[in-house]
Amino acid sequence: MSTRSRENPPAGRAALDLTRGVSATWWYTVGGVVLLELLVVLLSTVAWRPVSDSASQTALVLVAGLVWTASTVPVLVAYRDRTDSSPLVAPGLVSLLLVAAACGITVGAVVQSWVVAALLPVQAILLLNWPRGVRLRLTLALTAAQGLLWFVDSRIDVDGGILSSAGWPAVAVYAMILPAMTVFSLWWWDVLVALDRARVAEAKLAATQERLRVATDVHDLQGHHLQVVALQLELAERLMGRGEDAAIEQVRAARVSVAEAMQGTRDLATGFRSVPLGDELANARDLLRAAGVDVSLTVPPDAGGAPASVLGPVIRETTTNVLRHGGGRRARLSLVRADDGWRYEIANDRMTDAPEDPDGAGLDGVGRRVADAGGTLDVRRDGEEFAVTVTVPAEPAR
Repeated sequence: MSTRSRENPPAGRAALDLTRGVSATWWYTVGGVVLLELLVVLLSTVAWRPVSDSASQTALVLVAGLVWTASTVPVLVAYRDRTDSSPLVAPGLVSLLLVAAACGITVGAVVQSWVVAALLPVQAILLLNWPRGVRLRLTLALTAAQGLLWFVDSRIDVDGGILSSAGWPAVAVYAMILPAMTVFSLWWWDVLVALDRARVAEAKLAATQERLRVATDVHDLQGHHLQVVALQLELAERLMGRGEDAAIEQVRAARVSVAEAMQGTRDLATGFRSVPLGDELANARDLLRAAGVDVSLTVPPDAGGAPASVLGPVIRETTTNVLRHGGGRRARLSLVRADDGWRYEIANDRMTDAPEDPDGAGLDGVGRRVADAGGTLDVRRDGEEFAVTVTVPAEPAR
């Protein structure tokens, strides 16, 4: 069964998408925390408005809440690049914490609530760069303290205060859960950063292992052949005085060893340059899309078993052919498993005035390559659609 290639993006593109996703997640985290803070400010203002006769006090509650929210944004942004060795409070943020505390005291004094007064500085304190494990214990302690302050507020009989408002329970609930929700958002960001760093470390380790593998293969290949050549030339030197024919035979053997070393090096380089067919097809799709062509691509999960040495150049040549001579707006690429091999097909719509290839050199080259591998090439022109189908055996002929 085949699947769309978008489920198996190339490694480079996947890495780029992940990096962008990490950055986007950070701004989602910031936006979520700020949205929760604004929601608490809005609930407090709405709950205070019906029990207050002073519009100036309502405006003071709203403005102080907005200033508190704005003062926490730089503290929150500074959290993005935190490390375990970073200071608890970044330089320049102490004044913002003081602003948050002042706003909390102001709002709490106006609405006559200890819960509201403590919430604003508590939220700012939790955004600091606390060591591992400390933030969780601090959150539990501060949440318990907020619950105690709620109990104290419920025992205060204030006529006309926010405690008598119908919206007070919602304010108190959000004041209780806001610290925990903020810490959960920051914890989720820390986990995502750890995963991204692990991905980078894994990529570097894979590159190092690949370099070591290349060095080992080159050493084994060249070391073996050069050692044989050295022995054969040394033997030829010793035989020079005994018999010319025996010395010449060793020189010839050394020349054969050199040829084998050269061929082995070429084969090794070819293996390193080969690109997986899934990536090759994905690159072809991206290239056509960049040219404004609407492309659909079907790749089976076991595409890695297809003969890349044959189909890779075919994919590149046929893609170039579509860009050069197609002129259409749609294309379809597919690689499927045939009975005893693989079938690759690329089809595109052609404009009626699209130029024709006068010599067909590109497809002729594809035909020769496919024939050398024991496969077949089929070219179809059905109305405005032009299709090229290549079928090759699972094991190309040598």
